[in-house]
This record gives sequence, C-alpha cells and structure tokens, in this order.
Amino acid sequence: MSKGTEESRVEEQILLRHAALKTHKTATLRESNFEDFAKATGTQLLTSIPDDLKALHKGVSSACARLEFSPLDTLLIANAWVRQTLRTIRFEADQWPSLREDFGMTPFDSKSSCTPCPKNLGLYAVLPDASWIKRMAEVGVSTLQLRFKSEDPYLIEKEIEKSIQSVQGLQSLLFINDHWELALKHGAYGVHLGQEDLESLSPHDWTRIRESGLRLGISTHGYSEMIRADVLKPSYIAMGAVFATTLKKMQTPPQGLARLKQYALLMKDYPLVAIGGITEEDFPGVLSSGVGSVAVVRAIIQDIDPEQKAGVLGEIIENQLRA
Repeated sequence: MSKGTEESRVEEQILLRHAALKTHKTATLRESNFEDFAKATGTQLLTSIPDDLKALHKGVSSACARLEFSPLDTLLIANAWVRQTLRTIRFEADQWPSLREDFGMTPFDSKSSCTPCPKNLGLYAVLPDASWIKRMAEVGVSTLQLRFKSEDPYLIEKEIEKSIQSVQGLQSLLFINDHWELALKHGAYGVHLGQEDLESLSPHDWTRIRESGLRLGISTHGYSEMIRADVLKPSYIAMGAVFATTLKKMQTPPQGLARLKQYALLMKDYPLVAIGGITEEDFPGVLSSGVGSVAVVRAIIQDIDPEQKAGVLGEIIENQLRA
C-alpha cells in the first residue's frame, strides 16, 4: 500500500468515526508557533516520527483540519495519535487520544495545584451584578460568578465588595471574573480568568494568587488552551463555548458535545465546568460528558422565575451526578 493511500485510509477512518467533532467556524483563533508553545508549557515535542507512522501523522492531520480543529490543536492531536500508536503497538481509529502522556504532558500533580475547590461545583450561575448574586445565593445555588462590566473602577470595587458580603454565612461559592486583586482584597472565595488575562499576569502576580489561597478558574477553548491552563494548575478548568452564545464575542467556534467529552477525558484530574449557550434541555447531554458543573447565564437571568429555574437546574445536576 502506498504512503498516499495509507494516509487517505487513516484520514477517512477518523472522519467516519469522529464526524461529531466537527465544528462550524465563526472566527479565527490566534495561533502561536508550536516551538514557542512547547517551550512555554513544557509540552514534550515529538522530535521524530518513525517512517512507518508518517502516513498516520499526515492522515490524522488532514482529518483534524477537515474537522476544523485549529492548526495548533491539529498538530497536538496528530502527535498524540502517534504516541498512542507507539504505546499500544497498533492504530485504532476508534480510540481518540485522551491520555496526558500522549499529549506530551507531565503527570498530574495535585500538590502543585492552586488551592482546591470541590470536584463537582454543581450549578454555576454567571451573574451581572451584586443583586443577582444575592438572589441566587439565598436560594442555595452552589457556585456563583460575578461578571460585572463597567469602566468605572469605583463601581467595580463596590459591586465586588457587595457581592462578597451577600454570600457570607451562605453555602454558595463566589468567584469574581477578571478582577483578581479586588477579589483578593475583599476575601472572595475565588477568581475566574480568561486566556487573555493569563498573558498579562507577571510571575509575582501568580505567586500572590497561589499563596493567598484564592481559588482559580481558567477558561479554555480547545487542546492548546487546556494545556496552557494545566501549566498553572488551576482550581478548576472551564471548557466552552459548548454551544453558540451571543453574550460575548467568541474567538473560537462552538465546541459541541463530542469535543466536550474528549476534553473532559484529558482534563479529568480537575474539577470541570461546561459553559456557553447551555439550556435546560442540554443538561443531560452536557453532564454525560464527564463534567461536574454546568455554567449558565441566560438560562437563569432571562427566565420568568429565576429562583425556581435555579432550583430545577440544580436538581437536574445533583440527580445526574448521583446516578
């Protein structure tokens, strides 16, 4: 069999078995050089590919490109499939890579992680202001995030301070979006940062976050971003956007349930939060992926009875995680 024929066979087998991983592109993700990525994350480079696996690598790469993975994620997956094949002594098109070692990652070490949070964070309500935080805390929503948008530093700090005060004495865990220094100043349970925030923090900032006991959640949108997050050993990893959302401009297309399941397998050592366009009808499928939490925005704040809706969604999660 020629190399070209073997490459095509691999490509078609993967596309046949993993068609659900395809997305519909809505934007172009900013890419980084793979060598720079490997250096920054400590990911082991695949320095050489055995001759008998070069067609496999090319076939996987072609399939992943057609499934609309980003170029960097495509290379990571192709390398992982080569490592998996070397480890198992055979190519299995059904077995999408899901082990850290196959992605060139170091073994998971919980001792080096940020301050831990519960493995299953349950219903995770992302809310626009302190009044919403208070309402949802009072009905027992397990995890809350304040995502307050303003250009006024005074208003931002006051909203954070009021939100933290509103959960005192209650069981809800409160994360502050973006403003980690204010979260630290006012004693929040944790902070949630996006990928763009990671680049702006200095080593001293990271030391302060770790030593403070502040829990850290990080947003991710695919393999390369999950691996970047893994270097920082956050308290939890958020994965999305699972479905299309109009709440914020997304740099990446909706990931879908099939990708979410694969991401959850690779990141299973962490508490995992699914986020992005998730409705009540989506909860069973999202939870079956292996995540321990579902984050919602519109599903609560746009409902006619938000408190009642929060109770229903929380109960769905609790029942499915117990099953």
